[in-house]
This record gives sequence, structure tokens and C-alpha cells, in this order.
Amino acid sequence: MAFNNNIKIHEQFNVVPPSSTQPTTIPLTFFDIFWLKFHPVERVFFYTLPNSQSHPTFFFQKLVPILKSSLSLTLQHFLPLAGKIIWPSESPQPIVQYTPNNGVSLLIAESDADFDRVIEKSPHEASLSRSLIPHLESTDSFASIISIQVTLFPNSGLSIGISAHHAILDGKSSTMFIKAWAYMCKKTIETEEESPTLLPELEPSFNREIIKDPNQLGVTFTNKWIEIISKKFPNEKVNKKNLKIFALEPKLEDSVRATFKLTCEDLNKINQMVLAKWEIFDKNESKPNTLSSFVLACAYSLVCIAKAIQGVEKEKEKFAFVFAVDGRRRLESPIPNNYFGNCVLGHFIDTQPLDFIKEDGVYLVAKSIHDKIKIVNDKGILEGVEERFSKYSYLSSEGFQIIGQTGSNKFGVYGIDFGWGKPTKVEMISVDRGLNIGLADSKDESGGVEVGLVLNKHVMNLFSILFREGLCIN
Repeated sequence: MAFNNNIKIHEQFNVVPPSSTQPTTIPLTFFDIFWLKFHPVERVFFYTLPNSQSHPTFFFQKLVPILKSSLSLTLQHFLPLAGKIIWPSESPQPIVQYTPNNGVSLLIAESDADFDRVIEKSPHEASLSRSLIPHLESTDSFASIISIQVTLFPNSGLSIGISAHHAILDGKSSTMFIKAWAYMCKKTIETEEESPTLLPELEPSFNREIIKDPNQLGVTFTNKWIEIISKKFPNEKVNKKNLKIFALEPKLEDSVRATFKLTCEDLNKINQMVLAKWEIFDKNESKPNTLSSFVLACAYSLVCIAKAIQGVEKEKEKFAFVFAVDGRRRLESPIPNNYFGNCVLGHFIDTQPLDFIKEDGVYLVAKSIHDKIKIVNDKGILEGVEERFSKYSYLSSEGFQIIGQTGSNKFGVYGIDFGWGKPTKVEMISVDRGLNIGLADSKDESGGVEVGLVLNKHVMNLFSILFREGLCIN
């Protein structure tokens, strides 16, 4: 791989569930198919360890065997993750198929990079964290579902990087799997049990029958992907059922990665600022008592991004925002909290092209996100979803800078403990595939939000100034 500048790969394992498991097949829902060719969701968890636990001898002899065995035990509960996405010739849509001896790729690696530099939140080379993410295999005939890389930073700590296929796992599901693996690993360390019992709330449900599709959206999205494949390769005879991911290349050249924190105090300032303008601009519309931390963090970050890009690249002034909406509580038939699979769809907010760079941009964007969520809550998550692909294509062709959102400040990622303490840092690496913001809960404060970004270094410099200055309000 091109990004392994400071990485030495020691071993690659195919971790399989316990041998008693049986073959399993599950269909894909329309939620899954919507994300079929989308780039993987890539995330890294960093853990600081004492010298004794991060010494190579202890790591390879003690920690690696426990990580392997606990991963195997976890896969017994999450069996489809060890399988492959395939598209049988007789099937109108792809499926997930697990057969005995299928497993998950686990890379064991070592880095000579400076651990403190890698985990710092201030801007640093975007490529540093990218090398901690494993490749997720996808071909014309199949696609893997997850791959994992554990990297030792001798005498400092380790990282656990996970690449997950978006057609099988949304953010909530992938976090649930990581929490389950961490729980099994921690229990193994604490109790030395060979097969700990998984907590009921971490036991997944793969029941796809609860996702109803009366409007045949699965067919619509399948046909849309086939159409996209045909247009992408107009002069070639291609397999229209090919499963190779259309992954955007990471933006690494001249790019830096950084994490910015919004404290509860910061969010309250932004909330007051937005609601004050709401009273001025929309006197006939009742304003909400408060706005969610999601709305506030997104609106503030988006406007700082847009103004920074426009400040450096003058010709770029039209922006749009698409964010993921969870359908678990927004469908007619309730979806259980432990449902495992995709249950999110992307929704564009309704803004004017220049709203993001206006003086009152934070208010305009915050109101648009708030209004879109209200529409989705009133009319359902499926409102207008059939046009989502065409809207993306139209905005791109019209020169809009489309900003996406990944992650959530509700996942509780900083509580994930494998048995050696909570993470020092959690980073959504895949924000470098396009223009995206990655959200997470705050490590330091309940209710705070972390925002992860990868931007051109000159844009990031201006973003940092705008982000900090904008919070210096009375």
C-alpha cells in the first residue's frame, strides 16, 4: 500500500468465528443498497499504554493473542461480518454470504512514528493516520465487509484501525461491533474466561424482514448503481453486477488533518447567537427554545470551512451540505435499537448557493439543518430519496462544493475500553475522501463535540483562525 511510510507489517491473520458456526445468508435492504459502492467507513482508536504494556514483547506475546481470540468470539455473534458481499447471477440484488472458514483480515503492524505527534489534535500531515487503516478488499465478484489493523507504537501505545463496508454497517452498527469486541476483550483480560457472555444490549439483530420496502426502493437504487457503472465505463463491456467500491482517493498531498473541539460553553454561545438572529429574520415563525448540538456543531463548522475555502480559492463560493439521517426511529414500523445494518440515508439541506459564506451564514445554515430535520421527522426519512443520486450529480456539475458529514456525537466512542483504558483519541480517517466533517463526542466533557477535518494546509490555516475567532464573542 502507498501509505505505509512508517509501518512494518508483522503478521496478517484470517480471524474466523468458532468452528461450530453454520453457513448464513442475509439479503440487503434498500438502506444497504443505497451505500453499495460508497467508500469504506474508516476509523482509528488510539490508546496510550504504559511502557510495560507497549513493549514489543508484551504486545506480541500477550495482547495480540487476546485481541485475536476475543475478535473470534465476537464474530460468533456478528457472523455476517466474516462473510462476503456477493451478487449471484440469479439474484436481482446483492446478498451477504458467510460460509465456514470465512474470516476477517487482521493486520498486526508496528510504527516508528512519533505517537504523540500522530495523536495531536492540531494540524499535521494527513498521511500519518491514513497508514493505520487497512485496505478493504473489493472486486468485481465480491467485497469484504470489515478489515482491521492493530499497530504498536513501541513504549507509547497502540492504534486499532477499522475499515468497514458502508453497505453493511452504518456508524451506529460499526460502533456497536467495536463496543462488543472491546467488551469481550476486556472481560477476557479481567476474568480469564475463555468465552465471556456478551451483554444483551450488544447482541445484534440481523432481521432484515423488519425493513419494509413498499415503494421498491431496493430496485430503484440497484438500477441506479447499474446505470452509474454503465456511464462510468461507456466503452467497456463490464459486469453490471460488479461489487468493486468506487472509493475516492484520499486527499493527502498538501493536506493536513486536525480535530477541533466545541465545548458546552461554545455550543451555548453559538445557540444564543443563532436564536438572536432567528428573532430578527423570522419574526412570524416561532423559534425553537434551543438547537441540538448536532445542528450547532455542523452549522458553525460548515460556515468556517466554506469561508476558509472561499478565502483561499476565490472562485469557489457555492456550497451544499448533505448529512446522514438515522431511520431507526423514523420509520412506520419501529426498528429495534440493536438492529445491525444500515438505517441511514443522506439528506441535502435547502440553502441558497452563497448562504455558507454570508455574514449570517451560521444562522442560515443552522436554520436549514433544523428545518430539514423537522421535515424528515414530519414526512419520514424516505421523503425525496429517489432523487438523491440525481441531485448530487446536478450540484457537482454546477460547481458546488458538496460537504458531507460522517460520525456522530452520540456514539460514545470515548467509552470504548478493550481492557487498558479509554481511548486517548478517536479519528474518523475517511473524512479525507472528499470534503467532509467527522463528528464525535468529546473526550474531555460530556455534551461537547469534536470535529475532524482534512483540508488543504492553507485552507486549514484560515479555518483555524475563523473557528477560534468566531467563538470569542460576548
